[in-house]
Amino acid sequence: MTRGVVFDLDGTLIDSLPDIAAAANALLADQGLPSLPQTQIGGFVGMGERVFLDRLIAATDLAAADYDTLMIAFIAHYKSSTGLTTVFPGAVDAVKVLKAEGINLGICTNKPGVPLAAVLEALDLAKWFDVIVAGDTLPVRKPDPEPLRLAFEKMGATEGVYVGDSDVDAETAQRADVPFAFFTEGIRTKSVDEIPHDRTFNQFAELPALCKELMRPI
Repeated sequence: MTRGVVFDLDGTLIDSLPDIAAAANALLADQGLPSLPQTQIGGFVGMGERVFLDRLIAATDLAAADYDTLMIAFIAHYKSSTGLTTVFPGAVDAVKVLKAEGINLGICTNKPGVPLAAVLEALDLAKWFDVIVAGDTLPVRKPDPEPLRLAFEKMGATEGVYVGDSDVDAETAQRADVPFAFFTEGIRTKSVDEIPHDRTFNQFAELPALCKELMRPI
């Protein structure tokens, strides 16, 4: 029996919205356009960079015809925007406890590989995780269940829990038939009651015990 816990990244382990907003507003500034409030940009997050840019274009005067050029510029800003991102309080301690208990750990995120690597390096987080599945590791992304299944498969887990902060994460867990621990302090656009979950938590000190309770064959 091999146990595994897989985490979403943005809004779950790390508070990255300030840097995501900074990258988006830098792109707008490049085009001579006014910035958007962070709260509005938070509503664009969760489905990967292509959907993010689609939503940003729809909300502004960015030219859809320049999509490919805009994407290149956005990824460049996104990669360099790490200075405002922080790890949620207690997250590393919880990860250490799970690791000490012999649980394999993974990340499954829709964040593309280039900015993902940059932020993991900036925060010195990669060393805690056995498996990392980025948004562009597979042709499909969450809420498709395949990235999450791949994370558990790579770590050889026969029992597992997925930890996330959004309706996208909840749907991914449901479709993969994996218990879902819902962090309520992250980036979400729906109320807690609207998002299916097995358990909620708002303090990472609660997570190791919660994972033990939720752990089941996957």
